[in-house]
Amino acid sequence: MARVNAVTGKPSGGDRHEPATVAHCESVLRGFYDFHLEAGTGPMLNPFPLARHALAGRAGAHRSPMEPLGREPRGRYRPKLVTRAPRSIPDERFDELFAQLGSHRDRALVAFWVSTGARASELLGATAGDVDPGQQLITVMRKGTRVMQPLPAAPDAFVWLRLYQAQLEDLAPTGRDEPLWWTLRRPFRALGYDAARAMFTRANAALGSNWSLHDLRHTAAYRMARDPQMPLTDVQWVLGHAHLSTTQRYLNPVTEDVIAGVLAFHARQRERGPEAPPAAGYRPESLRILFGEAGS
Repeated sequence: MARVNAVTGKPSGGDRHEPATVAHCESVLRGFYDFHLEAGTGPMLNPFPLARHALAGRAGAHRSPMEPLGREPRGRYRPKLVTRAPRSIPDERFDELFAQLGSHRDRALVAFWVSTGARASELLGATAGDVDPGQQLITVMRKGTRVMQPLPAAPDAFVWLRLYQAQLEDLAPTGRDEPLWWTLRRPFRALGYDAARAMFTRANAALGSNWSLHDLRHTAAYRMARDPQMPLTDVQWVLGHAHLSTTQRYLNPVTEDVIAGVLAFHARQRERGPEAPPAAGYRPESLRILFGEAGS
C-alpha cells in the first residue's frame, strides 16, 4: 500500500503499479490488439475490450471531426483515475532541496528546470550551441512536436552553467553540436535521464522527501501563472501546451496556500477587537469562559 510522504504530502510508491500506469498500459494494449484485429493478424477477440455499455468497435470511430471531443468509452479493465492538481514545490522546500545539490552541474540543471518549465528530457537533450547567455535563452526540442523552441531562463541558471562549464574546460568536448550536460566521472558521457533522476533522488533522500523532476516543471508553471503581469497565453507558450485548458490547471489554488490563507483569516478575525455585545439572555462572563477568554 502506498504511504504519504511526511515532507511533500505525495504518496510514495507501494507494492503495486499506480492507477495511471495501469490505465496507460491498458490503452496501449487495447490499441495494439485493435490494430491487429483490423489487419487480420491477431486474435479474433480483443483481450482488453471496452466496457459492456460501450459501443463495439474502435473508440471514436464514428465521431464527426466537426464535433467536439466527448467522453471516450472506458475499457472494461481500465481503473478509474482521480483527477489531481499538479504538485509544486513550496519556496522554502525548494531552497532546502537546492542546498542539497552537490555540484555546479546539478545546480544549473535544477535552476533551468524550475525557471523554464522545460521537461526533464527536453533540457537534457540540449547541446552547447543551444545556449544563448546574451539573450538569456536556451533552446530545446519539444516533446511530441519535435519543434525547436527557445525558452527564457533565470539569470542565476546561466551563472551556475558557466561555473559548471569552467570545471569541464579541456576535459569534455565543447563543440556547438556536443551535449551540454555530461557525467562528472570519467569517461565523460552525455548525461541521461536515469542519471539525472538518480542525482535528484539523492538530494531527496537527504531531506526525506520524494519530489520528482516533473515537479520542477509544475513549480515553474505555478510561479508564472500566479504572476498577475504574465498572461496565461504566455505561460501556455513557455510550457508548450497544445490547449489553454491544460495551462489553466495551474490557476487552481494550492492546498498549502489555501490552508495558510484561511488560518491568516481567522487570526485577523481574532485581532479585530471587541465585537458586538451578545444577544439578550446570554451572560458575557459565560461566553468568555466558553471561548477561552476567561483570563483576559
